[in-house]
Amino acid sequence: MKIDEAQALVDQWIKENGVRYFDPLTNMAMLTEEVGEVARIMARRYGEQSEKESDKNKDLGDELADVMFVLICIANQTGIDLTHAMIKNLDKKTQRDAERHLKNPKLNP
Repeated sequence: MKIDEAQALVDQWIKENGVRYFDPLTNMAMLTEEVGEVARIMARRYGEQSEKESDKNKDLGDELADVMFVLICIANQTGIDLTHAMIKNLDKKTQRDAERHLKNPKLNP
C-alpha cells in the first residue's frame, strides 16, 4: 500500500466508521499513548526490562499500525500529503547527512 492510499483508506474508514476525526489535540494525545505502547513492548522484548506475562502476547506490528493510523489521521485533518512530506524529509536528510554517518566512528568500528 502506498502512503496516499493509506491516507485515503483511513479517511474513508473515519467517514464510514468513526463518525468524524477527533480534534487534533486529542489525536496528538492518542498518538503519544500509542507510541507509549510500542515503547513498552520494545523495552521489555528487546531492551533490558523483563517482559511481564501479560505483555508476551502483545503484537508489535499491531501497535505500530495503531501509531500509523493516528499519525495518518493527524496528517489528513491538517492537510498534510505524507508522500510529499516524506520525499521532502528524505531529501533534507540526504543533504544534511551525506557524510555524517559514514564518518561516525560509532557506526564504523
